[in-house]
Amino acid sequence: MRKLAIGVALSGALALTGLAAPLAQAATPDLVFSGVTVNKGKAVVVGTTAAVKVPVTYTLTRPSDLVIDYKTTFAGIMLYRGGLSDFDNELDSDMSPTCTTTATTDTTVTESCSDTITVDPGDSLYETADATTWNVGGMYGHYDVDLDDSDDKISSSMDFAAWGNKGKVKIQRAAKLTANASPEPVKKGKTITVTGKLTRADWERGTYTGYVSQPAKLQFRAKSSSSYTTVKTVTTGKSGALTTTVKAAQDGYFRYVFAGTSTTGSATAAGDFIDVK
Repeated sequence: MRKLAIGVALSGALALTGLAAPLAQAATPDLVFSGVTVNKGKAVVVGTTAAVKVPVTYTLTRPSDLVIDYKTTFAGIMLYRGGLSDFDNELDSDMSPTCTTTATTDTTVTESCSDTITVDPGDSLYETADATTWNVGGMYGHYDVDLDDSDDKISSSMDFAAWGNKGKVKIQRAAKLTANASPEPVKKGKTITVTGKLTRADWERGTYTGYVSQPAKLQFRAKSSSSYTTVKTVTTGKSGALTTTVKAAQDGYFRYVFAGTSTTGSATAAGDFIDVK
């Protein structure tokens, strides 16, 4: 599991002292996270190499006397898989959110905040189990490290709190799809074979592997048309291979379309032109 951003900061500070003793716990402030939206309500689709920037917006209500400086005191949104007290995996922002005060009372401040969580498949996703619905939570952390030993004393303390049940978000494996129609040119009425392959991101191996037993729609667009129509549905075989035959009728483009699953994003192959004589 990747460390929380606040944990990274704390670990760096403790490394200076070589301290390994349990940290003292301080009282946590009463924070309220509400109206959390992750990736504009859409699934997060991740390939094998490129990091995906996931926008997050939320409302934070905090005590008016609490200063969150993102140096020693932090608050923000996290995505986690598993239980709140025992993450299987966790993602949070490495940057400070942008917050604007929207309301104040004698005791509280309410802010509208936006942030970005970066999902890097090489750093954040480790196994196929990460392709699932993640939980959304709010988190708070504060640490103090006193390295001044002039009085023959050093100290450290940390406070961490997390609030769960703030929403859900799917993280999916990206898919790729190809299509090839042959032979060409082909005489009208003759048989055309349309092949293709459906693959999806394998985060453990860092590559794309075949996705078997999945339905893909074979679609055709006439050369003179701007829209595709579905011809038939084909199921992927070994290594995600697709193959089917149709009769040549007119010039146009063939493609495969995969709707996606709960763990894998959708994919559409580029149209392959067939010249019918």
